[in-house]
Amino acid sequence: MGEMDRRSGSRRLVVAGAGLPGLTLAVALKQAHGPALDLAVCDPGLPAGATRHRGRAYAVAAGPRRMLERLGLWARIAPAAEPMRRLVITDSRVGDPVRPVFLTFGDGTDAAPIEGEPFAHMVEAEPMAAALLDAARDAGVRLVPKGLRAAVPEAGGIRAMFGDETSEKVSLVVAADGARSALREAAQIGWVGWSYPQSGIVATVRHSRDHEGRAFEHFLPSGPFAILPLRAGGELGHRSSIVWTERSADVPALLGGDAAETLGEIERRFGAELGRIDLEHGPSAHPLAFGIARSFRAQRLALLGDAAHVIHPVAGQGLNLGLAGAAALAEAVTEALRLGLDPGTDDVLKTYERARRFDTVAMAAATDGLNRLFSNGSMTLRLSRDLGLGLVDRLPGLKTFFIGQAAGRRAQGPRLLRGEAL
Repeated sequence: MGEMDRRSGSRRLVVAGAGLPGLTLAVALKQAHGPALDLAVCDPGLPAGATRHRGRAYAVAAGPRRMLERLGLWARIAPAAEPMRRLVITDSRVGDPVRPVFLTFGDGTDAAPIEGEPFAHMVEAEPMAAALLDAARDAGVRLVPKGLRAAVPEAGGIRAMFGDETSEKVSLVVAADGARSALREAAQIGWVGWSYPQSGIVATVRHSRDHEGRAFEHFLPSGPFAILPLRAGGELGHRSSIVWTERSADVPALLGGDAAETLGEIERRFGAELGRIDLEHGPSAHPLAFGIARSFRAQRLALLGDAAHVIHPVAGQGLNLGLAGAAALAEAVTEALRLGLDPGTDDVLKTYERARRFDTVAMAAATDGLNRLFSNGSMTLRLSRDLGLGLVDRLPGLKTFFIGQAAGRRAQGPRLLRGEAL
């Protein structure tokens, strides 16, 4: 009886947090193991968790898209996805009459569309979250509409303690409960991070001209202003998402006026490339920060997504890091289960951490460096970075390398990111 209890417990997992990485992990594991795996996703925002993502959009790189396709999720998401076929980078100041283009990707002169596919797709977060929730239900994931207040290791497992005072003994708890993860704090996992003196302003705009799959990244002294192509919305017409980095101290003045004044501030930065613009949704401002957990694991606890790392949105890679983490953790857990081993042991979690630690730290450092390099008004730095951008634009080998990194093209790494089955 004791052996049966132990084996049963080893096939019970809880994911705390119904964000996109947590739901993706849950779907991947349930599809791989079916009824033999008891897996719950708990979040007080369930069952209507998708609406909390309203107004946001993400660039899903080619690697994570291949994973979503392998899991059968992309067919659900694709109707809301817009291929990003070209990226145009400029370096200028607000009000400059001309914005010189220093770097382009995907313009037909480089290898940007990897193996015939766009290097990324823009997907609005709300339909993506809704598709993942539906897929989780279809796969048999238990969606528990309550939070996880604690996770306490005990003999042979970990006690998942819910907000309503109930509890379950499971093999592994996945903390996907956000940047302020209570489970990470309770496990006394250190956090290296800081707040930027910047806020990210997000909005959805309509414009009179077709974006034709082009994304623009205007580097301005206060931070990057990104225009990201969205799927056309029927009567709504041509649409884009903007991610506008601005000094936090200036946000109240920029967004504190009426709708016409706010639109005017956006127009000054947006440029005339896509014609007349109107606001569809937003804007809303969110403080920006940097942070990495000192470890991605504790006893029978794995950190996932923002609970493990928070990076600057300058390269649009935050969600892709979270999805790559889901792919690596799903692979480590699956290999253990197929060998009849306990998926919550240190060996399994070390495998997961080794798979993701280096790439995460490298991407975090790169985005922090890009933000510091471009978010300033130094003329000396501006001349140096413009020279660097122009050099990259003229060297096809370097362009191929950078676009391959952004697209998630790697010979190694988690199988799901390569489009292979678990």
